[in-house]
Amino acid sequence: MSDTFNVLQPEFFMRVEGETNTAADVIFEPLGQGYGHTVGNALRRVLLTSLPGAAIASYQVEGTQHQYDTLEGITEDVFEIGLNLKQVRIRHTAGESASCTLSVNGPATVTAGDIQMGAGFEVTNAEQHIATVADGATLEIDMTVAVGVGYQTASEKKTTTVGLIPLDTLYSPVETVSYSVEATRVGSRTDFDKLILSITTDGSITPTQAVKQAGEILVSHFSMVVNPAEKVEEVQEETLSPDEAETMRLTVEELDLPTRIANALRKGGYTTVDDLRTAQPEEIAKVKNLGEKSVDVIAEALEKKGVTLLGE
Repeated sequence: MSDTFNVLQPEFFMRVEGETNTAADVIFEPLGQGYGHTVGNALRRVLLTSLPGAAIASYQVEGTQHQYDTLEGITEDVFEIGLNLKQVRIRHTAGESASCTLSVNGPATVTAGDIQMGAGFEVTNAEQHIATVADGATLEIDMTVAVGVGYQTASEKKTTTVGLIPLDTLYSPVETVSYSVEATRVGSRTDFDKLILSITTDGSITPTQAVKQAGEILVSHFSMVVNPAEKVEEVQEETLSPDEAETMRLTVEELDLPTRIANALRKGGYTTVDDLRTAQPEEIAKVKNLGEKSVDVIAEALEKKGVTLLGE
């Protein structure tokens, strides 16, 4: 590897140390001087805010009407069950939402592993406690799993269904991210950067997968900096009433203008009221044999028809 850093064609390597399903140090080196912080800060922000994840968005416990209800034979009330459901971690491989169910007869200690997930979704912390069911009691819960980004409050999920309880939802699969930058040597030079990202996730994705997703998001955004999309202005079509449309079709001779002005307008390419309505007064004034006083006469004639010149 060369001991010079080409900002247009960077050459560095990534390696992973101590990776488990939920934690790892991801190391990039050698980066150009200053690029450790540039790359590290960008990746950290995207990792914490922009990665999609899945979570239980709402639930409904059979036999209850609101979150403060209790169930005979169930140790936890509906509110406590909701708090436990918020801790369930879910891996998604397809789809944007799915229905899932839980049905357990007591005596039993109910965990996340008892949830019957929809296609494309999988619980990753099956040991998460949900409720304790006594002998002879039954716990049945209908849930909706959704895919999203960031954090969504329960108040944002409007519902009129009795007994359906929205949950505050943290979709992000990344729990913590920190980074540090150290000096590293390339050849005789020691002013290169080594970036160390320390990442923990909820287990629905590995730290390496999280970093690659974050990189893809940044690439997609920066590619728009290089090749920005052209904004196409939408043309708003004006809708006219039948009477207004008829007025627009009137010829300049039908405006009762002086013959000199009407003839000059026609020779200048203005033959109808619609032609005049869409023209700037300054343009009309430049027509041969016309001027500002003629424009005032034209504007007055148009006003009698309920039409206003541009800029008037």
